[in-house]
Amino acid sequence: MRTFDTTQVGSIELFCKAAELGSFSAAAETLGLTPASVSRSIKRLEERLGVRLFSRTTRNVRLTAEGELYWQECRQALEQIAAAERAITGNQKVPSGLLRISVGTLYANYRLLPMLHHFTTAYPQIELELSLSNRVADIVDEGYDLAIRIGTPQDSRLIAHKLEDATVGIFATPGYLARRGVPQSLDDLASHDCLQFILPTTGRPMPWILSMPDGKELDYTFRSRFRLLDDAFGCISWGNAGGGLFQTYHFIAGPAVARGELVEVLQPYGGRSRQFSVTYPQNRHLSARVRAFVDFMLEQLRFSAAPNPR
Repeated sequence: MRTFDTTQVGSIELFCKAAELGSFSAAAETLGLTPASVSRSIKRLEERLGVRLFSRTTRNVRLTAEGELYWQECRQALEQIAAAERAITGNQKVPSGLLRISVGTLYANYRLLPMLHHFTTAYPQIELELSLSNRVADIVDEGYDLAIRIGTPQDSRLIAHKLEDATVGIFATPGYLARRGVPQSLDDLASHDCLQFILPTTGRPMPWILSMPDGKELDYTFRSRFRLLDDAFGCISWGNAGGGLFQTYHFIAGPAVARGELVEVLQPYGGRSRQFSVTYPQNRHLSARVRAFVDFMLEQLRFSAAPNPR
């Protein structure tokens, strides 16, 4: 007896959309995917079933007899699933179940994790599974409920809510500044050890974002003999140990500044920020647990965002 593989639901949804529109390309455009990914997904579905669902030519695709039968049955099944999800998410008074979150390491360790005990206390029936990684996960294909990332996604399959505009500064330890002096201008940086983070997505240095005295914004790029790859947390650890100047968020450096362990320098060039957003797939019903988490983060950051320690 053949058992149903629940991982095939996504492929079935793609198949139904392609059958409805009569085109892999049209289905891909509607769902924010590439035609190649739609084609591969349907091919895997055909291999599992052992039948051809579409007859393909260079110009178009059309359903086979088996494909027509499968489409009619699957379409009804998906409509029943959608109705069940609407009933569950609409009527669920106590958010519960597994919540899978993808988040970058810095934001996770310095922002999200310190807040989570409040969330887990408020929602004891929610299970949390967090992926802490700077790899930009495909939250739709990889089954995450939501993700927290810098900026806003360009993926049309996702909905984004801005969490905060996190301001940045340039910092160093008092010991390092006593040895090397306090920089007063950007020209002074040439004689300092500036810790540089290499973006894993591009292999290029991440610029320091600055505001010039005339109000213009500058993405300051430089070459450093001290470069760190994959995780910007290394720049912070190295800088905290007196290794040089580094740029990071005020919500990370603020407590160390208050304790006298770090000093912010070049403050006249500060004031810029990066946006953090929480994103989730738009073609899924917003479950009570996802809604609860988004509302929780917005409320927490509204009232507990760290002030710019100047």
